This record gives sequence, C-alpha cells and structure tokens, in this order.
Amino acid sequence: MWVSELGCAVLVLFTVLTIGKAEIYIATIEGEPIISYKGGVDGFEAIAVESDEKIDTTSEMVTSYARHLEKKHDMLLGMLFEHGTYKKLYSYRHLINGFAVHISPEQAEILRRAPGVRSVERDWKVRKLTIHTPQFLGLPTGVWPTGGGFDKAGENIVIGFVDSGIYPHHPSFATHNTEPYGPVPKYRGKCELDPDTKRDFCNGKIIGAQHFAEAAIAAGQFNPFVDFASPMDGDGHGSHTAAIAAGNNGIPVRMHGHEFGKASGMAPRARIAVYKALYRYFGGYVADVVAAIDQAVYDGVDILNLSVGPNSPPADTKITFLNPFDATLLSAVKAGVFVAQAAGNGGPFSKTLVSYSPWIASVAAAIDDRRYKNHLTLGNGKILAGLGLSPATDPNKSFTLVAANDVLLDSSVRKYSPTDCQRPEVLNKNLVQGNILLCGYSFNFVVGSASIKKVAETAKSLGAIGFVLAVENVSPGTKFDPVPIGIPGILITDVSKSSDLIDYYNISTPRDWTGRVRSFKATGSIGDGLMPILHKSAPQVALFSARGPNIKDFSFQDADLLKPDILAPGSLIWAAWSPNGTDEANYVGEGFALVSGTSMAAPHRAGRPLQAQQNSDKEVMTFVTATPFDYGSGHVNPRAALDPGLIFDAGYEDYLGFLCTTPGIDARVIKNYTSSPCNYTMGHPWNLNTPSITVSHLVRTQTVTRTVTNVAEEETYVIRTRMAPAIAIEASPRAMTLLPGASRKFSVTLTVRSVTGTYSFGEVLMQGSRGHKVRIPVVAMGYRR
Repeated sequence: MWVSELGCAVLVLFTVLTIGKAEIYIATIEGEPIISYKGGVDGFEAIAVESDEKIDTTSEMVTSYARHLEKKHDMLLGMLFEHGTYKKLYSYRHLINGFAVHISPEQAEILRRAPGVRSVERDWKVRKLTIHTPQFLGLPTGVWPTGGGFDKAGENIVIGFVDSGIYPHHPSFATHNTEPYGPVPKYRGKCELDPDTKRDFCNGKIIGAQHFAEAAIAAGQFNPFVDFASPMDGDGHGSHTAAIAAGNNGIPVRMHGHEFGKASGMAPRARIAVYKALYRYFGGYVADVVAAIDQAVYDGVDILNLSVGPNSPPADTKITFLNPFDATLLSAVKAGVFVAQAAGNGGPFSKTLVSYSPWIASVAAAIDDRRYKNHLTLGNGKILAGLGLSPATDPNKSFTLVAANDVLLDSSVRKYSPTDCQRPEVLNKNLVQGNILLCGYSFNFVVGSASIKKVAETAKSLGAIGFVLAVENVSPGTKFDPVPIGIPGILITDVSKSSDLIDYYNISTPRDWTGRVRSFKATGSIGDGLMPILHKSAPQVALFSARGPNIKDFSFQDADLLKPDILAPGSLIWAAWSPNGTDEANYVGEGFALVSGTSMAAPHRAGRPLQAQQNSDKEVMTFVTATPFDYGSGHVNPRAALDPGLIFDAGYEDYLGFLCTTPGIDARVIKNYTSSPCNYTMGHPWNLNTPSITVSHLVRTQTVTRTVTNVAEEETYVIRTRMAPAIAIEASPRAMTLLPGASRKFSVTLTVRSVTGTYSFGEVLMQGSRGHKVRIPVVAMGYRR
C-alpha cells in the first residue's frame, strides 16, 4: 500500500508539535470510496454497480472495504503526527474517500504534501435556510388519489433530513392514529437513545435518528445542555421541515385557543430519517454535514432534504461545484438518491444563491395565495393596515392608546429599550391596564433579542387590552411575518402608516412643559386577524428568496447553468415546531410555527406571469415581473409531474462531462473529488441536458443541444420559440414525433443581435398533440467577442 512508502526518515521529518491554533480540515485520499470502487485492491472485490442499482451496504464485501479505507486513514495520520497532536473526527468511506481531522495549520500543510493525499480543505460553517400548501398545490384532489389517498402517499419512501433534529413527540410524527408501519428492508439506519429517557427516537414513522457534532465539539461551539447530544431538536427548524415533507395528514394547528386549520406533509405516509447536524446558535460545520450525508446514503434513504447552505462560496477550492459538500452530493446522486436543497434566503439581491450544482434540485421560495391581514382603526377615522394573527378588541368600543415611553416607572430604565415592550417591570401597570399599549419595532426584533411574543406577554401581564407595534424605519430586504398571539395585537409595517399613527397620538396627547403626559386622549381599536384571505392568485417569488444568476467560482463569475431550478411554497408555512426550539423567538415553547424561508420551500417540491417581490428605490416593497433567475423553470406542479410527457435525462456521467467542460476547472481537481478521469466532454457546459438553457457569454452564434425522452404514449410535439429582441432564437426541428420510451435530440441556435450588457430571457415551448406541454426557459447575455 502507498502508506508503506513513508519510511522512518520521512516520518521523523513530518512529525511536528502543534504550533498554530488547531482547526478542522477535510482531506480526500487516493483510492475509490465504496460507491465507485471497481476493484484493483488485493483482497477486495469490486463493489460499484450500474447507476440505477443499489449497493448492498450490509454485505461483507462492503463492510470489509469500509474497514480497509478507515484503516488507511488511521495509518496515514498515525505516521504523520505524534499521538495526541491531532484528533480524527470522521472517516468518510461511502461517498468520498477521506476524513475530517482537528489539526494545526502547520500540520495541515504537512498533510497536504503527503503522498496519497488529494486535497486538504479547512472546514467552513453552514447555516439554516430559513398548511394550506397541499390544497394550493392540488395534492388532495390531483395527486394523492393516484397513490391511494393521503393515507398511502409516500408509502415506503424514506426521506433523510439533514437539519437540526426532530421533536419525536409531536402529533405530526405520531403513529397511534395511523395504520401500522411495517419494516422497510432497504433502510438500515439506526436510532439513537435519548440520553435522558433512555428511549429511542423511532416509532415506525420516524425510522432512523442520529446526530453528528464532532466538528462542532472540536471547534468549541457545542453545548450539550443547549444543543442536546442526541437527535432531539433544540431549534425547531428540523421538526418544521420534516413535518412539511412527511408529517401526518389532518393535524389540527392550535395556538392560543384558536385553530388555524389542519396541517399535512406533502407525503404523509413517507418515513422520516433524521440526521442532525445543525444547532441552535451557530448553525453547523461542513465536516458534520458531510458525515450526515455519507451516513444517510449508506443507510439507504431515497431522498435527501437539505435546508442548509454555506455562508459563502467555498474559498479554498475556488470552484462552487467542487468541494467536499457538493462532491458528496454528486456521489449521493450516483447512488440513486434525489437531493433537494434550499436555494438560499439572500434575496432580493442577485447572485445570492447558495445551491450551485446541477445534480442538486435548488428550490426557491414562493408566496402562495393565502394572506393574513389585520387593521388598526384610529379615533380620527383613519384605518391603518398591518399584520397580526390575533383576535379583535371589542368591536363596539375604542380604547385609549398609551405609548410605552409615556408610562415608564422611572426615566433610568430607558437603558433597557423600553419602547420594545420586552420588560413589563419597567412600565406602570396602573397606566397600561385596560388600554392599548403602543410599542416601537427596533433593530432588536431583527436580530432576535426582542420578539412580538414577548410584547404580547408584556401587554397581557400589565392588563392591557392589546398592543400596537409600529415600524418607524426599515432596511431593504426586511421581511415581516404575522405572528399568532393570544390577545389583540398588530404590527404596522408600513413606515408611512406608522408615521400617521405617531402623529395622531402626539396631536391627541397633551403634555406639560416637561413633556409629561397630562392625559391620554388618542384612541383606537384592533381588527380580527385570525382568518386568512385566499386570493386565488398566481404564486409570487418571495422577497427573501435567493436570486441568480448562478456562479461558478469564488470570484462570482457567471455559470452556464440556471439556478434556482424550481419554485415552491416557502412563505408563511404552518408546520410542527419543537417546544425546545429557539430558532424563532416568537415560537419559543410552542408546538407549531408559521415560518418563511427557502428551507420551507425545499420540502414541498399558470395564469398570469409570475411576479417577484423587490425593493424600490424608496426601500418600499414592490412587485416586478419575475425572471428565470427568480423562479428557475417555474412553480412546482405535482399533478403535471405525474404525467410530464417528456423528460430531460441526465446522470452521473453527464455531470462529470459538465465539470470537465467548464472552463477554469482543472481535470486533476475533478479526479481528486470524483475518482474519475475527464474522458467525456460535451463541447460546452451549456449542453448539459437540463430543462433550461443558459449561455452566460454568448458571442455571435451558438447552438445548444437537448435530448428529450418520451415517458407517455406516442405523441407529436410542435416546437416554438420566443426571445427578447437582443437575441435571435431558432429551434430545429420544428416538430417531432416520439414513440413510447423513445429519445430525440433537438437544437436551439442563439445569435447576438445587439449588445445590451444585460441578460435576455426567452423560452422554448414544446406543445404535444396529446396535451402535454413542456416549457424550457432560455437565458443568455450577448457579447461582441
């Protein structure tokens, strides 16, 4: 073996004491991982199978080769470094061949130069990408019946969730009111025990539960009393995403004495496999996430749901598509696992995506047709719109408004930001009781140190009838979600409306020469905000949803690949929450939460043109016509997905060809991560067989090819094109007939007509004689040379 080449002299030279502060590094090593091992090592037979087959990971052949790889990792580290100067955190064996290790930067350099080491990268942090939806998507009437109804939808499908864990006691994951769950022989994951109750986390619905925190522990970030050294969800995020995808059907959403409806997962009968690698306050580390993914695929999940993304593009490898995280997911796809990842929450700004690679389904967030609204009626007759899932004040009465600043017990308490209304002890109960408390929405609410939930608690403890929270200034991209509360309350989000409120209050409130209030004369009443308004409107791209264009490297160069891939509901999603959760300050201790984010869109998976929320020059949210950089190929349509007519088939070899064709990627780096040489290219990366076309640097004329496969009966398709005037577009042939199972190529030629310095958008529309319709978005920017 190659390790034996390291003689004693080399060992002495390479052995060092830790000099710099230890950090976490991920190394990849020569030799194929289990998923792609084709033989060649004495004593170990080939394991790799065809891409549509599954490897039996329980076989002696696999387990012995896994032990062989781990032994090589241990031998390498043991020969390079003295015992006690390093700590191996994980051995990666299934999807990539490598390990995570806690060493100094000087040791990392030694490891990088050692024979047989392909790459060494410093670990980096990742973050979370944070009921009516089944009806909006047409699941109960259009999709579930074809699979035997909601009580069969997702049967025997195992979804792996790499997230913040799960709260297993929630009714969304209960089994006492469902048909018993049988075994799933293909899944081999384990269930950890709760260290407190000594009971495992599984119940048939939850089929596996493990946690990964070695990197977080080594980095000094993990606190077992807060983060839980188990699959228990200490955040809320993981329980929420699991319930959206696979929670039980018809679970009443009750909060503060009101039922907001009934929640359901998209596939209520699917099994849940939990791989906790994210934590409350710091997010997570790639080393832990990669270990979770590696284990999930080894265990036999069918789908991976990743509501997690990097804080920034990888700085070490420079290439967004090639790093331990994306390379692991490429191998997961090779193993036959479908991967869905949240696109990111950096919108509405361009190039904010954190999901880059073509083998990942990157999901953007849409606002569906449900809205929660409320209003405040002032004593002068003005009605101010706002947000607040709250009951109304007495409809036949108006109540006195008292501002928090005017009811302080002592002026010295101003250091506590009393207008936030977070501390009832600093306010005069005698002046608040029976009135509406007027509070100010400060930056503390944005960073999470203040919450609307706490405002409601403050108002209630002081005997207030209700409260009003006024936003006086706002930063671009700030999103406001309605929060369920048990007393009348409203958030006025429009700065101009808040100004109207404050002006009315000041005019109506006489003061003495010191500024102290003589009497409170301003009055108002709060409306009923508990019932949603259904607009029956087309979906809109949420303001926070990350936008393209996609990037291919750390210098933010545009990629010839459209991202996001698809749009799914991700705004105001009701689902399970962990009572331990602190991810959303407004839902601490609650069993359900109404949360927005592309994390909420990833588990989901036409009418008028799609609109996108955007900020205007005046920092006011407005709507603009959406582009493929906002929504990818469009809004998810489960009913159409059951009978698509045509599909664009792409697999592992195609993705390798994409990498090998993309300019700026060294073939040696590709082999380091994939164990595959660049034997196949596709001319240009834009020829990857995706259901979209992107040419980021179009010079003169380029022809792009696509191959479609018919998964329906014989059908003739007429092909039409349209494009913005700066780019000419033509498809060939203009019509084609496909037999069942047949594949046909067609080409799309793009020609620069004028250079505008901006992207042009268009589409190829394939209309079938049996009613199938396929729309391919086209994106290109023209250059003179």
